[in-house]
Amino acid sequence: MLTLLDIRNVVLIEALALDFSAGLSVLTGETGAGKSILLDALGLAMGARSDAGLVRTGADSARVTAEFTVGAAHPARALLLANDIDGAGDGDMPIILRRQLKADGGSRAYVNDQPVSAALLREAGAALVEIHGQSDDRGLLAARGHRALLDSFAGLASQLAAVRGAWGAWQAAKSAETMAAERLESDQRDREWLDHAIKELSALNALPGEEAELAEARASMQKGARLTDDLTAVEALLSGKDGGIGQLAQAARRLDRIGAEHPLLGEALESLDRALVEAGEAETRLAAAVQALDADPARLEATETRLFDLRAMARKHRVEADALADLADTLQARAAALVAGEGGLKALAAATRAAAAAYDGAATALGAARRAAAGRLDAAVAGELAPLKLDAARFRTVVVAAEPGPEGAERVEFEIATNPGAPFGPLIKIASGGELSRFVLALKVALAETGSAGTLIFDEIDRGVGGAVASAIGDRLARLAETAQVLVVTHSPQVAARGAHQWRIAKATSAGATRTNVVPLDIAARQEEIARMLSGSDVTDEARAQAARLLGH
Repeated sequence: MLTLLDIRNVVLIEALALDFSAGLSVLTGETGAGKSILLDALGLAMGARSDAGLVRTGADSARVTAEFTVGAAHPARALLLANDIDGAGDGDMPIILRRQLKADGGSRAYVNDQPVSAALLREAGAALVEIHGQSDDRGLLAARGHRALLDSFAGLASQLAAVRGAWGAWQAAKSAETMAAERLESDQRDREWLDHAIKELSALNALPGEEAELAEARASMQKGARLTDDLTAVEALLSGKDGGIGQLAQAARRLDRIGAEHPLLGEALESLDRALVEAGEAETRLAAAVQALDADPARLEATETRLFDLRAMARKHRVEADALADLADTLQARAAALVAGEGGLKALAAATRAAAAAYDGAATALGAARRAAAGRLDAAVAGELAPLKLDAARFRTVVVAAEPGPEGAERVEFEIATNPGAPFGPLIKIASGGELSRFVLALKVALAETGSAGTLIFDEIDRGVGGAVASAIGDRLARLAETAQVLVVTHSPQVAARGAHQWRIAKATSAGATRTNVVPLDIAARQEEIARMLSGSDVTDEARAQAARLLGH
């Protein structure tokens, strides 16, 4: 519901703030007073195309703010939440649309004081307000929305959900079948390569971690090969006839025979004994080192060959060497799947057929429900036409076959014929301005709460009619106002009298400047305004009495 419209420096409006309530609100005033400016200003706040001509003469910029109160489940909140607008999900917080327009033509858009694109502002505005005027081509007149309106009128939400689910299942089954068929075809083309690769990998029998172990062993053996000459020379020195441990032992034996001859010879003998022990330990450790370095050329060659084979196979298949074992398992699984592939593809094809049949069943039921609802809607609209002086017109809801999709397999469009014998055609192309507005009203009444924004605005829907027709229009606007907020710009006293709230729009000139003002009317002022609408500028007592009768007092 629109609760506030604040306008600054728009054409003849310098500063204006209007508070709106639920029910039917009417805006009246003399021709040229500026009623259209209010709608232009609201349209600006709802994302309409900006026009620098809307900026009041002498002002640098114009600004329009529209504030709405809607529930947490309102579609506008979902839209704004999807676009990360602050406070959009809080049902207690208003939605505030704002547009600023500079005199040079530049403009900026805001939702809840957060900068947004004009496109998002326009989309949010369309979810909050429907404006129906003499040349309206939106809302009920847009054929793209007729199917949703019919579904909502008929209460087909559950059947529509079933169709959407069946469509999704069918598309998923088709996708799975297509992917399996493509994979099977690819595997069949690559069958010879697959068998050869499996044979190679099986013969290689690579193990996870094997490459690192082989590389470490090769490095150790290569180091041993480099040290072999030095180790051999050291070993010869330790065990040779002309030196090493043997000569140390001979020297120790001779010194032992004469060691008692002098104290220093005894100490020398002790030193030789320690040298023999250390030399023996060195010989033992040298032997262990030779064994640990493993400089066997044959074993080194075998290790290098295995390492080369692993890495060559990894390069061939563009994987790490440690992944060769998993690759072998994967290729074997593909080979097994190839054997069973035709059977699996047949099962997937059967699942696709079953899903298609389920969709056809759900879509057929939905289509039948739509056609039945179309007849009921046609009857409901027909009942509204005669009181609106459209008794010669005919209305029909056309439901025709269309490409299947998640919304079913029908296209829906509202059509009219305005005269007997005339062909049916789209609303927007067939009806004249006045007829169009009244057709929209008849549709809105027939559809009641269906697919409607929270606020409906009718711009001079009563143009060119009066008397009983104007009264019928007022009655239907009042009925609509029981389920939605309705604002109407009107010249009809019969329509104005049905309003729960009324404002008078007037233009005044002061100090050489012309301004438009909007004044809320109490009951006495309403009677006077409606009397003016009945009799013109010269308000008579008879007009006042007639106004009192229209107001019901």
